[in-house]
Amino acid sequence: MKTKKWVLRSMSAGLAAALMGTAGVAAAQVKIGVTLSATGPAASLGIPEKNTIALLPKEIAGKSVQYIVLDDASDTSKAVQNTHKLIDEDRVDAIIGSSVTPNSLAMLDVVSQGKTPMISLAASAAIVSPMDAKRQWAFKTPQNDSLMADALAGYMEKQGVKTVGFIGFTDAYGDSWYKEFGNAAAKHNLKITANERYNRTDSSVTGQVLKLMSANPDAILIAGSGTPAALPATTLKDRGYKGKIYQTHGVANNDFLRVCGKDCEGEILPAGPILVADQLPDSNQVKKSALAYKSAYEKAYGAGTVA
Repeated sequence: MKTKKWVLRSMSAGLAAALMGTAGVAAAQVKIGVTLSATGPAASLGIPEKNTIALLPKEIAGKSVQYIVLDDASDTSKAVQNTHKLIDEDRVDAIIGSSVTPNSLAMLDVVSQGKTPMISLAASAAIVSPMDAKRQWAFKTPQNDSLMADALAGYMEKQGVKTVGFIGFTDAYGDSWYKEFGNAAAKHNLKITANERYNRTDSSVTGQVLKLMSANPDAILIAGSGTPAALPATTLKDRGYKGKIYQTHGVANNDFLRVCGKDCEGEILPAGPILVADQLPDSNQVKKSALAYKSAYEKAYGAGTVA
C-alpha cells in the first residue's frame, strides 16, 4: 500500500538514522522539511501522509523537532522548488517527501547538492538504487515496486493467468512498474500483450482500453496510484471487460475506493501489513507497530480512516 503503509515507529527510526549525520548542525532544534502532494491528482496519497506528519514525535534523541510542511500540488517542478526552499532558506536538516515517484526522483539532484538526507514516501526502487552519489542521500518507506511486482506476477501465475495487458501512468511511476513487472512476468511465465499509457490528469482512456481489450488478455494490470488509477478500471467495466484486473499498492486508500466504487469490486492488489494488521499473528514482527500506528491515526482522525 502506498498510503499509510509506513508507521510511526519506522518513520521515527528513519528520521533518527537520517539525522545521525546532522549532529552538531542543529544542537538545540532539528528542522525537518516536508513536501507532499496534498492537492492535485495525488492528493489521496498526500493528505493522509500530511495527517501522519502531525502525529510524528516532536522530540527525537533529546532534540526538539520542527516540521515545515509544504504542498507540491502533485507537480514535479513545485516539488523541486519546495526542496530548494527547504534547504536554502529554511536550512532543514532532513526532508520527507514527496508522495509520488516523479517528484521524488526530481528532488534527488537538489538533496545531493545540498547534502541533505531525504526520506521519500514513493514506491519506485529507482529512488534508492542503483546506489550513486545522488542516491546516497535518499531513503524510502514504501515497499519497492520490484517486490510488489513479483508478488503480483506470482499470484497471477497461481491463478492460471497467461497473458497480461498493461496500462500505466505516462511518467516515472508507469515506466518503473512496466520495467519491474516485465522482469517479474518473465520469471512467472506471463506474456505482456500490450503497453498503454495515460496522464494522471486525463479524463478518458477509452482508446487505450479498446487497444488492451483487442488483445484479449487474461488479465490487465493498472499501474497507477491514487484516484487517477480508477479511470482505467471504470472504463474497463463500462466496456465489458471480463478478465481479471490487478492494481498496484498505490491505490490502497479510502479515497480511491470512494471514487472507483463498485467498478473496482474484485480487483486484486498487493499491500503492506497495515491493511491487515488485526489479522497478523502475534509473532509477526511488524504487527505491534502497525497496530500502534493505526490506533494513533484513528484516534486523531476517526474510526476507519486507515484504509
